[in-house]
Amino acid sequence: MKGATHGLTLNHMGFYVHDMARMEDFYTRVLEFTVTDRGKLETARGTVQLVFLSRDPTVHHQIVLTTGRPEHLAFNPINQISFEADSLATLKVFYQRFVSEKMEEITPVTHGNAISFYARDPEGNRLEVFIDTPWYVDQPMRVPVDFGLSDTELMITVERHARTLPGFKLRGEWEANMAERMGLA
Repeated sequence: MKGATHGLTLNHMGFYVHDMARMEDFYTRVLEFTVTDRGKLETARGTVQLVFLSRDPTVHHQIVLTTGRPEHLAFNPINQISFEADSLATLKVFYQRFVSEKMEEITPVTHGNAISFYARDPEGNRLEVFIDTPWYVDQPMRVPVDFGLSDTELMITVERHARTLPGFKLRGEWEANMAERMGLA
């Protein structure tokens, strides 16, 4: 079947860190992950320390922190690590938590099809916390939004803007188009 997916989903990611204690503290305290395991592993590059983290009791790990991040990189190769919130209220809770932590580069935005904020973790990895909206617009698209608005005002503002953009449609329509393109319809 042309374009069909075959039982593969993204499950977890791992990344190298400089300061394991600081990164473990951030991901457990601020993002509420739980340490599910930890230990050492012998690799071709020497012994590494690993910390396994999850927010889901049915998933052993969603993130693996691993020692051995090189001291000097020309740039951070991680473009972003994205977390989906279950509601606009949850999104705003984490936004306020990041503001309280004085995280770097906190940027609330809409992409038309999502409302999110971006910030940097303690080692400079860009994080995104987002919710999907009921709409789709052509991507990329990114404009600032005001998280000081009430939930209703924010959603009205985002929808009003999204309706002016190329490709605007309801998310269900976009999902049906994607299922067809992927050979799943």
